[in-house]
Amino acid sequence: MSRASPAAKSTLLLPVFLPAITVIALIIIGTISSPELAGEIFADTLSFITDTFGWFYMLSVAIFLVFIISIALTKWGRIKLGPDHAEAEYSFPAWFAMLFSAGYGIALLFFGVAEPVLHYADPPAGAAETLDSAQQAMQISFFHWGFHIWAIYGLTGLVLAYFAFRHGLPLSMRSALYPLIGDKIYGPLGHTIDTFAILSTMFGIATTLGLSVTQINAGVNSLWGVPVNTGVQIMFIAGITLGAIASVVAGLDKGIKRLSIINMTLVLFLLGFVFIVGPSVLLLETFLQNTGAYLNNIVERTFSLQAYERSDWIGDWTLFIFGWTISWAPFVGLFIAKISRGRTIRQFVFGVMFVPTMFTFLWFSVFGDTALNLIMVEGYTSLIDEVQADHAVALFRMYDLLPFSTIISMLTVLLIITFFVTSSDSGSLVVDSLASGGVMNTPVWQRVFWASVEGVVASVLLLAGGLEALQTASVTSALPFAVILLIAAFGMLQALRIEGLQHGSLKAHTKGARVNSGQGKGSWETRLSGLIDFPRQDQIQQYIEKEVHPILLKIKDKLVEKKWPADVIWDENNQRTYLEVKLEGQLDFFYEVRLREHPLPDYAYPVLHRSPKTREKFATAEVFLRQGGQAYDIYGYPEKDVIDDVLNQFENYLAFLQVSPGTLPWDMAKHDEELDVEEDPEKTWSSEKQQ
Repeated sequence: MSRASPAAKSTLLLPVFLPAITVIALIIIGTISSPELAGEIFADTLSFITDTFGWFYMLSVAIFLVFIISIALTKWGRIKLGPDHAEAEYSFPAWFAMLFSAGYGIALLFFGVAEPVLHYADPPAGAAETLDSAQQAMQISFFHWGFHIWAIYGLTGLVLAYFAFRHGLPLSMRSALYPLIGDKIYGPLGHTIDTFAILSTMFGIATTLGLSVTQINAGVNSLWGVPVNTGVQIMFIAGITLGAIASVVAGLDKGIKRLSIINMTLVLFLLGFVFIVGPSVLLLETFLQNTGAYLNNIVERTFSLQAYERSDWIGDWTLFIFGWTISWAPFVGLFIAKISRGRTIRQFVFGVMFVPTMFTFLWFSVFGDTALNLIMVEGYTSLIDEVQADHAVALFRMYDLLPFSTIISMLTVLLIITFFVTSSDSGSLVVDSLASGGVMNTPVWQRVFWASVEGVVASVLLLAGGLEALQTASVTSALPFAVILLIAAFGMLQALRIEGLQHGSLKAHTKGARVNSGQGKGSWETRLSGLIDFPRQDQIQQYIEKEVHPILLKIKDKLVEKKWPADVIWDENNQRTYLEVKLEGQLDFFYEVRLREHPLPDYAYPVLHRSPKTREKFATAEVFLRQGGQAYDIYGYPEKDVIDDVLNQFENYLAFLQVSPGTLPWDMAKHDEELDVEEDPEKTWSSEKQQ
């Protein structure tokens, strides 16, 4: 993957960067000037938002969950996040490791033991420290870290990936509103949306870094007696931020990807260790029972706001966790969008929601129920007091009651540090992209700048009141972004409806056009040759340049003669030719013939006689439309058949315009300009030669 050099020219978009950095600077200066006053303001703000807008957070999250699952189950689930021919950039294990590490690995380590123990000792309803409160504690933990969390992340990532990779818009939050406001996303309104996204992301990341560093402090205190205080935690933030900067400089594939795989390896090891030394059979039983109880009560808990029994519990837990997730959604969503090009919507939703959720349920069952078993069965009730006194020590105090506690604690501290680094690293990539208007390859110094700012913000929030200040920053910054997400969901629904109309009308019309023309994919002799011949690159290259290109020019000339705005382009670098018809305010017509390479199938070798000198690939002249590759080869078509194919596709295009709901809200012609052929997973022969 290409990476901008450290000395590269700045890509910052000043109308976004300046307001965002000004607000961040004012908060930093104000907090350092008067930490106590800042703490009081944070506390009052948190109370006001949870009391006034708690219902809005809960309703929004419910809408996100229903929306993303519904989209995946419809026919739209087959749509790819990219052109139809695009392939996934990362393997599923690497993809899952990266989205998991960026998502909420730190949250599992911090709350995996602490939350079940705290709810057991102080449930929102019913008697404390009973079997009922234990079951309730696990149900609440599942609810807080289950489908709802990943629906928020998934919706943000899905919207961004769809508009960026399917329609060539910037990989930025502003693109989510393109179907509703059109080119205004490039003006003040779009700048405002990205500014809110930066602020939301910054405070969400700061919350995560603040929680992780308090747990690191608790771990090194348990191991080596390092004192627990804010000064030590800020020193840890400074040191680990330097590690994040090193990862930033290494880039996405070398930095985040490798660290993410290390994270997942350590996570699986810790999970396996606690499962083996803990009450293994009980953990399997509770995993199944907890999952069933969660699914059975999901609707009731989704809309529960404790309206009849007022308390601070809902604000301290559910609203904080959902608000934290919403504030983090631009970061996680944009990051998982960036690594999800080529997957279908259904694959994306399944991978982003169901796989991490099931893993989370297993994690909480293993760690949470092991802790509850130690308290309820083995009598280690002192664990409750220790966790209530300091949430960050929960995991390490449980380790103290298990074998090999010192080694496991050291590995856990290492894991928290690597999670810290990947969160800061990937967070700086995302914030930098937002501040650059969606530019993906930005100078290294900009990402270093944002990684440093994240560390500073986390430090000042710890100075201003620790966990409560972190909670306030997350919940407050989530409020405007929740509104943006609701609008974005509506915008994507509109875009998918238009694409569905396009696909349906073209498919129906194609069938009739092919039957009426009597041609299909060329004459029977041409089709037979296409099945059993395996042409070389130079043959395909000559066919496209000498035969197809002049044919497209003839069609273009006739269209121009009829006053239609048409053009034909010959792209020598990538050995392709394409015809464009651009109608103002409408989807453009696009017909391309591109040289593509393929491995020779095994059945070709009896004819070619396999030998060490035998070529291993053959080439095709494949047709591409606006929505991507059409998976058929026209090599060998005579002029009449090529013209028939172009006219059939053009007739399909006109049929779509006739049934489409008027002027489209975005210009999909930008898609081809944004599509970098060199980055296509199946590159042309000529592009490989250039590399």
